[in-house]
Amino acid sequence: MLQFGTRKTDRVYTPRPTAFGLLVHEGRLACVRIDRGENSYLDLPGGARDGDESEAEAVVREYREETGLRVATDVRLTEAAQFVDKSDGRTVNNAGGFWTLRLLAPTASGKVEDDHELVWLDPVEALKDLRHEAHAWAVTVWLRSRKSA
Repeated sequence: MLQFGTRKTDRVYTPRPTAFGLLVHEGRLACVRIDRGENSYLDLPGGARDGDESEAEAVVREYREETGLRVATDVRLTEAAQFVDKSDGRTVNNAGGFWTLRLLAPTASGKVEDDHELVWLDPVEALKDLRHEAHAWAVTVWLRSRKSA
């Protein structure tokens, strides 16, 4: 698995199984802007797996919680890991799959996380703004797969 980010030698990074999704609708990529005031950032929707949850189950649940969108998994596109120094002081190594998704309902409902805002971006523009290198890697893999399709 490709490893992204810089491990700080004075920190212990807890393994964190994750799943993230790439949903493109009308040529735009779904992203979430996480509100942290001046430290706000842009991510692909997704996150940690809960308990015995599969990656596919996690990404569907996380999409609903973060964006309100109902999605279904399509293809496990790639996998990667990312060292993350979280805003709450925890240090984790997010590791897992990146999935392409299908939109089941175009109207967002059921969103749980108030600090996450759904934004639709041109995929190439998203590459520049995504916080994590692993997320940008997944978008690059998706863009290149479209080129050969």
